[in-house]
Amino acid sequence: MFMLGPALLEVSARKILNRLHATHGVPAFAAAAEHPALSAAIDQHAAAVRDILSMGIDGATKVPPNVLLAGYARGLLDQADEPADGSVPALHDPAPLDVDEWLTTNWLHLRLAGVCLHASSYTTGRTPA
Repeated sequence: MFMLGPALLEVSARKILNRLHATHGVPAFAAAAEHPALSAAIDQHAAAVRDILSMGIDGATKVPPNVLLAGYARGLLDQADEPADGSVPALHDPAPLDVDEWLTTNWLHLRLAGVCLHASSYTTGRTPA
């Protein structure tokens, strides 16, 4: 019997990662092409994501990588939207659009770009950082 649940999870994960790639991956990779230090920072974030997903989650080998990556990214965004003091939600800033803005962007945007780089390894066969 065909199980619809896992298939829907993968479709949903792919949608999340595609959206993230459009908002963070494409602009970050364009900026990284012009700024080697930014490229190195994104590579380090991709390596950290890889390590978290491979060593920090029990049963990770039983879950498709894209589902893990999408869940991790959603968790980062959800946590960024939570207020630090429990009062008003602190919505995260949108990703930088300008190439040079990526040089001074915050940790969250770099980590999300790292998620995109790591996700690209599953479609290109390239091993990130």
